[in-house]
Amino acid sequence: MSEFISPAKPIIGDEEREAVDRVLRSGMVAQGPEVAAFEAEFSAHFVPGRPSVAVNSGTAGLHLGLLAAGVGPGDEVIVPSFTFAATGNSVALTGATPLFVDIEPDTFSLDPEAVAAAITPKTKGILPVHLYGHPARMRELEVLAAARGVALYEDAAQAHGAALDGRPVGSFGEFAMFSLYPTKNMTSGEGGMVTAANEEIARRLRLLRNQGMEKQYENEIVGFNARMTDIHAAIGRVQLTKVDAWTKTRQANAAFLDANLQGVVTPAVVEGAVHVYHQYTVRVPEDRDGFVAALKAEHNVGAGVYYPIPNHRLPSLAPYAPGLDLPETERAAREVASLPVHPSLSQDDLERIATAVNTVTKAGA
Repeated sequence: MSEFISPAKPIIGDEEREAVDRVLRSGMVAQGPEVAAFEAEFSAHFVPGRPSVAVNSGTAGLHLGLLAAGVGPGDEVIVPSFTFAATGNSVALTGATPLFVDIEPDTFSLDPEAVAAAITPKTKGILPVHLYGHPARMRELEVLAAARGVALYEDAAQAHGAALDGRPVGSFGEFAMFSLYPTKNMTSGEGGMVTAANEEIARRLRLLRNQGMEKQYENEIVGFNARMTDIHAAIGRVQLTKVDAWTKTRQANAAFLDANLQGVVTPAVVEGAVHVYHQYTVRVPEDRDGFVAALKAEHNVGAGVYYPIPNHRLPSLAPYAPGLDLPETERAAREVASLPVHPSLSQDDLERIATAVNTVTKAGA
């Protein structure tokens, strides 16, 4: 059988290794000049005019972003249930309540009408997720948040370079978190980057990540150790020079799949949106699990299922959502499968993926 086509594949090259060696030789490996340079370069590249603050994980970025935005006990933050648990976890870790609402079927992101119906006097903010690399419904959510007097935040973990109406994701909310985990569109090995709407929020983020201090031993608030190392920042700086080309390749791979797949519902791209295809996520209305298993067993093609258990049904987060019914979330959790779209795919790989999908769906028809 042909070589296995993996659903995700981090790309780490000689330049990244050389950057790590440079930092190791310098003797300064904790948060230092590489982190500062990475923050400035990340802002200039993805969200010009907004300060960026590097942290040790995407989850830490969400948690500290919420704290810096003033979220805490007694507050509610509206979140999707169809996402990685870190979104709801981060709200819960502040002492606030994650309020799960349903998604719309095409972008898998928060349904603005469901959000509007869920807002209560305790609602502090709305935290949409730009899931799979497609921007959430920020036009409607921005208007809604302003009209109802609540804040808007962004989980951009999977959406480096995504945009809506010419505006980059990360430029809509009081803060936005980008993950730098190995399988994301770019990586620092592990880490996260938080963009802030203003310097006040950015300064609180810097305090929170570093034991509550900007100057050594001058602790101003109670904080965490969520610093990024210079080693990780050095990797991220190299990846930043490559991510645009990788994104173009992802988009070209997605276009090939769009044109050649049969028997599945291919990803939607709403008018005015730039999709960066962190995942190429299709819907398989009949027997998704059988489809995924057959792709691997019969064709050696991997597919990921993100996310089979909605957050509001996880044992950890279900207590926040007693009796909640989210039909579109449940349907997505039953039907979605993410096919390989990463930049390492060859033309032969793409043709194998299309043939495999079409053969499996035809056999199941």
